[in-house]
Amino acid sequence: MNFIGYFKKLDWVLIFCAVGVTVFGLMAIYSYGIAQHSFSDFYKQLVFFAVGFSVMLLVGSFDYRVLRNNSYFILVLYFICLALLIGLHFFAPNIRGTRGWYRIGFLSFDPLEPAKIVLIILLAKYFSMRHIEMYKFRHIFISGAYVFLMAVAVFIKPDLGGTMVLLLIWLGILLISGIKVKHFLILLLCFILTAGLSWSFLLKDYQKGRVISFIFPTDVLGGSWSQAQTKVAIGSGQIFGQGIGGDSQVQYGFLPEPHTDFIFSAIGQEWGFLGITVLFLLYLLLVWRVLGIALLAETNFPRLFAVGFAIVLVSQFVINVGMNLSFLPVVGLYFPFASYGGSGLIGNFISIGILQSIKARRI
Repeated sequence: MNFIGYFKKLDWVLIFCAVGVTVFGLMAIYSYGIAQHSFSDFYKQLVFFAVGFSVMLLVGSFDYRVLRNNSYFILVLYFICLALLIGLHFFAPNIRGTRGWYRIGFLSFDPLEPAKIVLIILLAKYFSMRHIEMYKFRHIFISGAYVFLMAVAVFIKPDLGGTMVLLLIWLGILLISGIKVKHFLILLLCFILTAGLSWSFLLKDYQKGRVISFIFPTDVLGGSWSQAQTKVAIGSGQIFGQGIGGDSQVQYGFLPEPHTDFIFSAIGQEWGFLGITVLFLLYLLLVWRVLGIALLAETNFPRLFAVGFAIVLVSQFVINVGMNLSFLPVVGLYFPFASYGGSGLIGNFISIGILQSIKARRI
């Protein structure tokens, strides 16, 4: 495919929306840099953005059907990601009770981000070959085994939010693939039983504390501190916001993690209701364009991949914004394209690149 023809076939609206959300994040990270008297995170995120955008264009120029047609390659990628997730428990530094990233010099690498992409590819490949056999429960069991291994490795990091996203990817692709109602109800019952057992035997004390503080937000100086500060930040933004560097909750250190988990609250205080509205519209259009590629796809593999990525975007958006608005407990999920972090930003742009390859070939 020649480059002129390739660029003409790119979904520039999708790219514009992804870049727009990224720019909102960059402005919030810059404001955080003012508070910290250091702009190292901002400069790193700029580099991550440049790398992610370049990789997106590169990936989009390749034929995505290489992924669809090479089962062994997908399995190799899956087991590499699984090994990296397991390796966190032996080789990753313990940061605030979590082994979530490999340290490589002054950079960190989160293997969960490529694992999400690989899992979507694997599930799309698996179900695209067996869509007429979805009435057989063994396909649910086999696909669930792939997800289970990764989910367990992520859960014991511990990372409850990441575990939830992996399970939602599986459940969403199952529903799109045509799971029987009876099988869906069985899975739902299993999820409920697993959640109950996890609360009793698996969740850490701090994870339980987050849920309890969400249900009973009375200790504003303790477990409910984050929820109280996010409300203050978003509310004080009012209509037009306080501007970059004017977000008092960030500048005075009241808002925890304003560049990652709670960047939505920081954006709300900086840009107010109007800014949040623009951010929501950009994100809504972003998801809509991803689903549009799924609807235009003529075979199941690209359709299921696009749906899987849309599930990642929607689930992380809903959970992250829900955390910031105190509608959901804090589970440590970042805002896609906006929150600081190279692994997530580059990983999401790689997924956009695969979607561009799908759109360019429309097969």
